[in-house]
Amino acid sequence: MTDLPEPLVFDTGPLRHFAVESWLGVLHFLAGDRPVVIPDSVEAELRRQSYEVPVLKQILDADWITVDRSTDLAYMVSFAAFADRLVEGGRNTGECGVLALGKVRGFEIVLDDAVPRQIAHDEGIRVTATLPLLCKAIRDGQLTLRMVESLADDLISANTFCRSNKAAFGSGP
Repeated sequence: MTDLPEPLVFDTGPLRHFAVESWLGVLHFLAGDRPVVIPDSVEAELRRQSYEVPVLKQILDADWITVDRSTDLAYMVSFAAFADRLVEGGRNTGECGVLALGKVRGFEIVLDDAVPRQIAHDEGIRVTATLPLLCKAIRDGQLTLRMVESLADDLISANTFCRSNKAAFGSGP
């Protein structure tokens, strides 16, 4: 019996960074044989945001990204528990779906926001973020530092911007 590769479950933010920088192909390459999964709550966020940022439609159209539409009780209970902690004004539902898949299925999750990452650590969920994924790719010889400098600069700038505008963006990264 062969073990299937474990999925990586992505939140909206990391996928958005890759799409906006035209790096979805790089993400596909970095995932290798690991399936890339998003919960339907991330799909809904991407659909809403794609009206303002049309490049996000590429994520929704990618045949290598699977949407998980779990409706089993364990997932729903987990999602609701995370929603009680994170959702404000309709925001952060994507993170709740990502955390629920990590908790219930044991999948590794990819979150860039600090608060959901801390919740993942507290809950014993394996979690990473965009920059560590890129650093691992550099260490593994898949990418060079020069290749990721512009994306990393944009991620750091976005992170700094969101931190300085918490009132406008909620909990932020």
